[in-house]
Amino acid sequence: MTRPLTSIEKAQESRRGWYIGEERKARESRGEQGAMEFWLRVTRSQIAKEIKAGREDTWAGFALVCRLFMTAMQQRTAGQPRIWEDLLTYAQGVLKDFPPRDPM
Repeated sequence: MTRPLTSIEKAQESRRGWYIGEERKARESRGEQGAMEFWLRVTRSQIAKEIKAGREDTWAGFALVCRLFMTAMQQRTAGQPRIWEDLLTYAQGVLKDFPPRDPM
């Protein structure tokens, strides 16, 4: 027997559904670029909330992730796709286990 969801769990499920729906709509209207733009807007909003909460290391973390992504693209362009492939494999694994959710 399963217990009913708490209001926090219901909100998280609702937010997860919203993410999926909005990403799908963005992808349908503007393709992969639309999905990317959607996630950039969501990320920017979350970064602002993190900074407001006093977690200023968020800027440094996001900058590192951007630098990693840039390096992976540059290496792929140079004919060395290993970092790109490893990055995508890692990202898919993390997102499978930990999909985006409502911040607590």
